[in-house]
Amino acid sequence: MDIWNILEFIGGICLFLFGMNLMGAYLEKAAGSGLKNSLGKLTGGRFIGFLTGLGVTAIIQSSSATTVMVVGFVNSGLLTLSQAINVIMGANVGTTVTSWILSLSGIDGGAWYVEMLKPTSFTPILALIGILLYMGSKSDKKRDIGVILLGFAVLMFGMDTMSGAVSGLRTDAGFAKILTMFTNPVLGVLAGAALTAIIQSSSASVGILQALSTTGAISVGMSIPIIMGQNIGTCVTALLSSVGTNRNARRASVVHLSFNIIGTVFFLIIFCITKAMFNITVLETGASELSIAVCHTAFNLLCTALLFPCAKLLEKLSLKIIPVTKEELEESRTIAIDERLMGTPAIAIERCRVFTGEMAEHAVSSLKEAMSTLKSGNLTPERAKALRRDESLVDKYEDVLGSYLVKLSTHRLSDKDVHESTKLLHMIGDLERISDHSVNILESAEELAEKNLSFSAEAQKELAVISAAVAEILDLAYDAYVRNDLAVAAKVEPLEQVIDDLKEVLRTNHIKRMQAGNCSIEVGFIWSDLLTNLERVSDHCSNIAGCVIEVEQGSLQLHEYLKDINGRKEYNEMYKAYSAKYAI
Repeated sequence: MDIWNILEFIGGICLFLFGMNLMGAYLEKAAGSGLKNSLGKLTGGRFIGFLTGLGVTAIIQSSSATTVMVVGFVNSGLLTLSQAINVIMGANVGTTVTSWILSLSGIDGGAWYVEMLKPTSFTPILALIGILLYMGSKSDKKRDIGVILLGFAVLMFGMDTMSGAVSGLRTDAGFAKILTMFTNPVLGVLAGAALTAIIQSSSASVGILQALSTTGAISVGMSIPIIMGQNIGTCVTALLSSVGTNRNARRASVVHLSFNIIGTVFFLIIFCITKAMFNITVLETGASELSIAVCHTAFNLLCTALLFPCAKLLEKLSLKIIPVTKEELEESRTIAIDERLMGTPAIAIERCRVFTGEMAEHAVSSLKEAMSTLKSGNLTPERAKALRRDESLVDKYEDVLGSYLVKLSTHRLSDKDVHESTKLLHMIGDLERISDHSVNILESAEELAEKNLSFSAEAQKELAVISAAVAEILDLAYDAYVRNDLAVAAKVEPLEQVIDDLKEVLRTNHIKRMQAGNCSIEVGFIWSDLLTNLERVSDHCSNIAGCVIEVEQGSLQLHEYLKDINGRKEYNEMYKAYSAKYAI
């Protein structure tokens, strides 16, 4: 093997790795929404989690990528550690799909239909289709499919190049001498682990092993320990991705490592004992692309069969290695969305949507608590402190979500994800303002208490009416967002108009009371501020409901929407019903 063969082999590896990464990245992008739906089913049980890990890995062609996502999901709270273990086990089996695809290059036969199954036969056709889709289509979806096909073509050309470069090693005595070192199973495991750790892909390292098998110098018995080591080496990616994460995410990467080490040690011992006791001739035969794919799949299935019933023990082991601390308990209450999720935008947006729901719950409850405090007059330092703490928490949600969504917008997003992201950015601003108004209402209650002032009996009755209307519009806006219910969202705007009308009526009534001497000017100022805050809360609820409707329709022209619905029969009927319900 001369320098030109070495350069050709290196070039083949580069093409192979580039094709695999390119294809995997665009498969992951294309499957983003599907991944989100699959992850939503993980609470269904251990077997569902296993199948999800298997399916996702088979789709994106990388167990490392799946495990990195799982670490990110655990870090952000999307998955529990026990759910993550099942997904990791499934990913280990799913990664064997790649070796079966690569084994097609070893097909040999005289019939034309058999030859067409060889990648060297159909890859050029896929490459042609891919470049036509990529360069000739304006549709992002079709261009993505084109890139996937081109990635696969590059991968297979790289595989073919590697096989061609090493073909001369069949008769190379030096190469045969080097390979004799790996007849020692332990050295085989170390070699497989080292290679996979360097290139950070077990699928890729198995592909390189399959390419080398074309020399005929690698036996089946030699390839098995190397395959075992490759499963350990692939853990490096997950371990690196867990740096800087919370302790639970680090436990997920520890589970991945311990799963593969335990499986490798157990079956390596079985392998060595069996080899020493029995003369198994098949182990001495030359390995092929197909035999390596078979061994790779068999080993991962056996490891899963061995350890799948022991998922709880793996979880306990990870807790022993990384024990729970007081700091971790505090950390679990912080608001953070893992940036690793940005690699799968659909899942990142789903996580943001869940956090926005939590933010909405805090904003709505704090506003209701502030109104209750004002009406009851039961203002205590504890209640005031709790309300301000809730407002601060909502502010924190807005900071975290706003920064994350802006950063996410720099990634490749589908049209649906862009609309959802824009909707969330609009909503968190409205929710933050609702929370601010809760503190404003609290301050009105504090001013009344400090100055020993109170509203008249008539004003208190009016306050109860408008407070009930605001409480209802808060519930409607919250339900419309959480359930994505367009029918509920449509009820918000007519109620908002009723609250606007109520504000004007109540302000006029209070002016009349002041003129009659039944209310002081000082109380009048507090009353005016209070009505303004309640009316603005209803405005923000209207914005939230409008966003839900407009995003569902694929647009965010909120002002046009509001103008359009005014005058409709359904709107007028709901407006009349709410006007009667909250009549003064």
